[in-house]
Amino acid sequence: MTWESSYPKTMNDQLGLPRIVTAQGGGGGGVGVVGGGLSGGGGYNTMGYMQAPSGYGDPNAGYGPVIGGPGGPGGCFSSEQIAVVCEVLQRGGDIKRLGHFVWNLPQHPEIQKHESVLKARAQIAFATQEYKTLYMILENHEFSQESHPELQKLWLKAHYNEQEKLRGRALGAVGKYRVRRKFPLPRTIWDGEETSYCFKEKSRNHLREWYKTNQYPSPRDKKELAEMTGLTTTQVSNWFKNRRQRDRASAEGKGDGR
Repeated sequence: MTWESSYPKTMNDQLGLPRIVTAQGGGGGGVGVVGGGLSGGGGYNTMGYMQAPSGYGDPNAGYGPVIGGPGGPGGCFSSEQIAVVCEVLQRGGDIKRLGHFVWNLPQHPEIQKHESVLKARAQIAFATQEYKTLYMILENHEFSQESHPELQKLWLKAHYNEQEKLRGRALGAVGKYRVRRKFPLPRTIWDGEETSYCFKEKSRNHLREWYKTNQYPSPRDKKELAEMTGLTTTQVSNWFKNRRQRDRASAEGKGDGR
């Protein structure tokens, strides 16, 4: 048997987010959701925000830390709940609802500086073409390494878009390379290793060494190279294809006396 919290659900209903329910029975209870997408939770507070179940904040309860306590700045949000809601909305590509959720979060530093909220704000800034805001977020906050790839894409795409708008045409490979050199990744979303054409230098070194002895790697070779470099087999194939084309063009140029 389940019952749904009788607390107001204004924000979550407007966002179309799953409703948290509590299961009750003779042997105890549990928590779950109606509508899917979230796991864990414990109802809603009187402001209509999702509320953590009892036990949040207790180091022995097995839950993540609470951002704000009952009646406090976080409205009893847990860090896990904020992260999951932001992830669900970003994955669904619904920037409008994501913005509604983020802008209705309590204006408290502990919440506003949470990585999931900062990433959501960055996505919103990119989608609304507020690129200066995007750059400010990415340059002024440290992000975990696992978030670097997606944030790097936002940084580069935003700069590509700005340059294409200025030039009135799409950027080619050389144009994008120049943009990357002009606007290097900030250290807040970059591990500091030198990159070239979006490949880390150590990955390119592996590919170069292999190319010296075999310019046409087999499917098995490509799979091995992909594992060595952290690239996909498609990226490995494209690198060899492009390298062979450059070498042929260079050889033809020399043959023509240019």
